[in-house]
Amino acid sequence: MKTSLRALTQFLIIAIGAALALAGSASAAQKTAFKVGYSIYVGFMPMGYMKESGILKKWADKYGIEIEMMPINDYVGSINQFISGDLDAVGVAGMDALTMPAAGGVDTSIFLITDYSNGNDVLMSKSATSVADLKGKDVYLVEYSVSHYLLNRALVMNGLSGVGEVKTVNISDADIAAAYLSNADIQNAAAWKPMTADMIAGSPETKVLFDSSEIPGEIMDVFIGNTQVLKDNPAFGKALTGAWYEALAAIKAGGDTAKPVNDYMASALGTDQAGLKTQIDTTFFFYTPAEAATFLSDAKTGTIMDDIRKFSFDRGLFGQGATSVDAIGIELADGTVLGDPANVKLRIDASYAKLGADGGL
Repeated sequence: MKTSLRALTQFLIIAIGAALALAGSASAAQKTAFKVGYSIYVGFMPMGYMKESGILKKWADKYGIEIEMMPINDYVGSINQFISGDLDAVGVAGMDALTMPAAGGVDTSIFLITDYSNGNDVLMSKSATSVADLKGKDVYLVEYSVSHYLLNRALVMNGLSGVGEVKTVNISDADIAAAYLSNADIQNAAAWKPMTADMIAGSPETKVLFDSSEIPGEIMDVFIGNTQVLKDNPAFGKALTGAWYEALAAIKAGGDTAKPVNDYMASALGTDQAGLKTQIDTTFFFYTPAEAATFLSDAKTGTIMDDIRKFSFDRGLFGQGATSVDAIGIELADGTVLGDPANVKLRIDASYAKLGADGGL
């Protein structure tokens, strides 16, 4: 999860830019069958339980539609499928919604926020005792991912100018834990759970320098949909949102009510209940639609999106044709726009959460 790469973004923009422009302008039209993809990450795992338990089918039947829920091992691949139109919705990190489909020309809406990282994402070191000590040092991470964003925020918040003060070394999320534990030359790294838990446990000298609990709300996990698909098919957004909050209510209830959800999530994540708890404890779930609606509509969320777009542009993630941070418009929940109002490609849509909060689903 969370591996947004500049090279892939550029490829998508060049290879299918024309097709995306056509898709963005064409009406999606009403449909009755939908496909949703998600990656293996704690914030998305209730989606699998919704399918296995029958909750998803119940809500889809309520609206007379069908929703196919699919776990996808390749996170970037799942976003590719969304961009090409093979998925109607997909789970992503909020930053990736901007730097991949939106930057590639797909009019994209964040219509369901699942959680934000509240300690899952970590900057760590075997030798440094403070973030400032990293100046001039190598830091291993998945470049242009939320780990890169976390590093930048950590440096700025600790008196440095940003990622230009260190040397980032790209490494895949599949390799970073083993490399950190086996290679003495790798002293500093940024990653997310479950890798970080293994990295810290397996390296007693490791010190956590900074984690995402220090930037609450900034590393958010969301489900995005094609704006036109949602506009033409509001039943899809309503059914998925309703099913999601029914599953989340079970988790929040705890005890016997939560047990089947937790058992499913632990198994799907390849861990036990203790391992699941360590991930949930550092994940801030929006357990009710009212909480989600409040967050999506908050002025602070606009500030977060502003920080994300500035970082993304500075790292070249808007594509070669983008000459300004304002090249891509981001419409906030209150209708205000960051960037170019004539080129809005990412929208914060709190309407489904508000419906749920008002009992309208």
